[in-house]
Amino acid sequence: MAEERTEGEEETADSGLESSSEAGSSSGAKPGLAQSHGATEVAEEEGSESESESASESESESESESESESESAAKPKRRWLVPLLVYLVSAGVYVALLGDRMLENSPDDHYAHLAQAWLDGRLGIEGDPPGNNDWACYDTQLEDSCPNNRWHFADQERYRWYVSFPPLPAAVILPAVAVLGVDLPDRLFWALLAGVGPLLLFLLLGRMRALGLSDRKRWEDLVLTALFAFGTVFFFVAVQGTVWFAAHVVCVPLILLFCWFSIGAKRPLLAGLMLGLCFLTRPTTAALCLLFGLELLRRHRREKADDTEPEDASWLKGAWLLLRGAEWKKVLRDGGLFSLPILACGALMMWMNDARFGDPFEFGHTYLQIRWRPRIETWGLFNFHYFAKNLAVFTSSLPWLSAEEPFIKISRHGLALWVTTPALFLVLWSKPLNRDARRVIGFLLAAAVPVAFWNLCYQNSGWVQFGYRFALDYLPLLFLVLAMGRRRFRVGFFLLMVWSIAINLFGAVTFDRAWAYYDNDPTQNVIFQPD
Repeated sequence: MAEERTEGEEETADSGLESSSEAGSSSGAKPGLAQSHGATEVAEEEGSESESESASESESESESESESESESAAKPKRRWLVPLLVYLVSAGVYVALLGDRMLENSPDDHYAHLAQAWLDGRLGIEGDPPGNNDWACYDTQLEDSCPNNRWHFADQERYRWYVSFPPLPAAVILPAVAVLGVDLPDRLFWALLAGVGPLLLFLLLGRMRALGLSDRKRWEDLVLTALFAFGTVFFFVAVQGTVWFAAHVVCVPLILLFCWFSIGAKRPLLAGLMLGLCFLTRPTTAALCLLFGLELLRRHRREKADDTEPEDASWLKGAWLLLRGAEWKKVLRDGGLFSLPILACGALMMWMNDARFGDPFEFGHTYLQIRWRPRIETWGLFNFHYFAKNLAVFTSSLPWLSAEEPFIKISRHGLALWVTTPALFLVLWSKPLNRDARRVIGFLLAAAVPVAFWNLCYQNSGWVQFGYRFALDYLPLLFLVLAMGRRRFRVGFFLLMVWSIAINLFGAVTFDRAWAYYDNDPTQNVIFQPD
């Protein structure tokens, strides 16, 4: 009401001033009238000029508005142009490197056969397996392994053959099998799918910048994406096909989507779904759940909880303050939502295991027809007994140099991770942008460590391979740390990048094609160059 009265008073005052000026002019002499008439003409001329100026201004404003509208309409199209090019370049290189194998069916296409079995209404394959590499045989009478190192049994009802690898990649390739048949060119299929990994990494790096966790420029995101696509073991994995490498091609995009929904912890159901699908592809990735749990604590913090944490707090003290400052009711609520799809995926896998082997916790690897099955029967699939040997591969497996042709050889256990991607050393020297970035870096590393440890306790090193492929179960997380680490990309980094691309290109071209460059030991006992 006071504002209305003030406006009314201002209007009354303005009208009073106008009336007084009109009264003064009307009571004046004729010269005053002539002056008033001249002033009116001048005012009319000025008014017409101002009207023309305002019209031109409105026209220019409307033109600029239409231009901005057209720019905003074109912006979404341009936004997807670079990611599309990332996919096309990555997938194009992978497909090109297939060479004359592009339209071939790979010899160990277990997932295509599993997909065909599902289409036929079966959980196992019909008859004898199409090869002799990593097929599981189950004796239904003894409820135990079949006689080892045999690939044909007359009693097909008693001895049944199964794909013991986690089944999600079979669901991925199933539509293609339904259309093209079990002998489809699976190498081409997996190479095309492999381009999705670099695409999602590039998008996720941009999201980290939008969340205020990274200040990398877009060209730096492209550099990191190129390093992942062509400078890591993902390169040689993408051009193989076959059961062991196809699983990584499927799992890497799922890990990236899991990170997408976990960082910020705002999509617990989707994060849980992605991790559940990861488990159905590479079970050791289940330990990545730690990332979501820590992000959940970061998201649901009581007000002013950050005020009690000093900037230079140690990791241990920061963890304690994170737990103490959490709103546990919200944490438990979102944690329950996160768990639902994971439990559903686990229940599906348990049903499938029980239907095949009578044990919900048996994937089937116990029944593999392999020469080192006695080792598995003694120590199991995972045991600390295997740690030292696998750690030697992870850290110390180098190329074998010789004065004889072909002058270089690689152990079938593959090269150490730092040899294939030395730029990962930058992970150890991070300079986070802010407190949240510092926390997320810690969470990513904390989630990667148990996955790495779990893989190092597996019964083999990833055999047969060019480089340590099990690192792909956590390598996307390390690339996020590289992005948030804020170390500038200088000459040294690009030299390491050139080395990484060159050596992984060598692996992509030679692995499973030029065996002269690889050791032929079949026992898994030779890691280092013999004396």
